[in-house]
Amino acid sequence: MIVQRLDHVNIITDRLAETARFYAELLDLEERDGPPPSLPSQVRWMYDHAGNAILHLNSVDCPRAFDRDVTPGSETGAIHHVALRCGDFEEVKARLDARGADYTVNDLSSIGLKQIFTADPNNVLLELNFFAS
Repeated sequence: MIVQRLDHVNIITDRLAETARFYAELLDLEERDGPPPSLPSQVRWMYDHAGNAILHLNSVDCPRAFDRDVTPGSETGAIHHVALRCGDFEEVKARLDARGADYTVNDLSSIGLKQIFTADPNNVLLELNFFAS
């Protein structure tokens, strides 16, 4: 097998602290510094409880190895959404309600899947997947 799992998703933002806080508060991701020589004011990494890097957040002024035009807050180019497998549907829904966030719920009972679609502060569409246990 060549692909083992999704490694991470990179988001370029002009709202770095707000974006990191959004993912920490909504999905219980742990915010960490990037590796040297990156600066905490330009790079934040978000980790799951198993210690896996999930999201790589960069400020717009952060140097990048492969640069391309990105406009934070606009549609995300050819990428339609980022899907994350999650647990505790009711808790995530309650957190979105507490934030006053817009979201849509989709129930695919035929395969035991509930989904929440919502956008982060940069208008990146998230598909949060909750499989029945």
